[in-house]
Amino acid sequence: MFDKLEDLIGRYEELMGLLNEPDVANDTKRFRELMKEQSDLTPIVEAYKEYKKRNQDMEDSLAMLEEESDEDMREMLKEELSDAKKAIEELEQKLKILLLPKDPNDNKNVIVEIRAGAGGDEAALFAAEIYRMYVHYAEGRRWKVETMECEEIGIGGMKNVTFMVSGQGAYSVLKYESGVHRVQRVPETESGGRIHTSTITVAVMPEAEEVDVQIDEKDIRIDVMRASGNGGQCVNTTDSAVRLTHFPTGIVVYSQTEKSQLQNKTKAFALLRAKLYDIECQKAHDAEAEARRSQIGTGDRSEKIRTYNFPQGRVTDHRINLTLYKLDKIVDGDIQEILDALIAADQAAKLAKMNEV
Repeated sequence: MFDKLEDLIGRYEELMGLLNEPDVANDTKRFRELMKEQSDLTPIVEAYKEYKKRNQDMEDSLAMLEEESDEDMREMLKEELSDAKKAIEELEQKLKILLLPKDPNDNKNVIVEIRAGAGGDEAALFAAEIYRMYVHYAEGRRWKVETMECEEIGIGGMKNVTFMVSGQGAYSVLKYESGVHRVQRVPETESGGRIHTSTITVAVMPEAEEVDVQIDEKDIRIDVMRASGNGGQCVNTTDSAVRLTHFPTGIVVYSQTEKSQLQNKTKAFALLRAKLYDIECQKAHDAEAEARRSQIGTGDRSEKIRTYNFPQGRVTDHRINLTLYKLDKIVDGDIQEILDALIAADQAAKLAKMNEV
């Protein structure tokens, strides 16, 4: 590990030199690439420099302890030694995590697709609540949210909704949300007062650029039509709705959220690219079955990942056996504690896997 860290420091210093060269500064594309590499290396380099400093502090304290005879000074040096040892252990763990292989999609924006599952109208109402949960969370992080596709029902629910979240590292955080979300409560649509269980599915896909996915125009049928639906935030009744049909996969995407046909077409193609890219990512995950099993639920869409129990006011994430009794805050977008726990569990699983090799 330390040989690799020394190599990274060498590369970091090389990058600093290159970024100061006039020829590089004049080449916008190369300058941007080098800046990104330097930005990615900065936290590793800073942590390693702090690790080396703490190591030197420990060596200095040990040397002084051997020569010191005053008891008060010896106690102070022992305390400094203990602090340095603790900091070194924490920094070693931090460096191991920083050196874990990065998911190439982590810095991408995401497209989130929520679909009502078992439970009829109650599932659609829950889908709308989870949609709002993610919107509030994204707004709290100052990320941008754009609705791409939506099918509402008259009582305020959503049969399905697809939206894009744009922000630094959005996929690295939200990718853990893919799977089946279950709600247990007395439905608004139920007069008998019995607790029902309903489900929705959430799919989180990295935004795909044109360079990630090549779409042959011959494989696409484009239909333009009048937007339709119950109205509201997701629908504009104009002649601008766009539907794309991808013949090789049978995927159909539909966009009607904008007044402009061109804007809807752009959104529809972005959604289609994301779905096609997601299929390729799923294939790659399947080919690396063992690696996938070591991760914390970032792939299997049929996996029941979380239960929202309204009578008890609790939310349970089944992948990491985490239960929190603050359901109201969570459905209002306060999901950072869950996401942090999932990220930590995923990192721990990957570290354990790495230590086995």
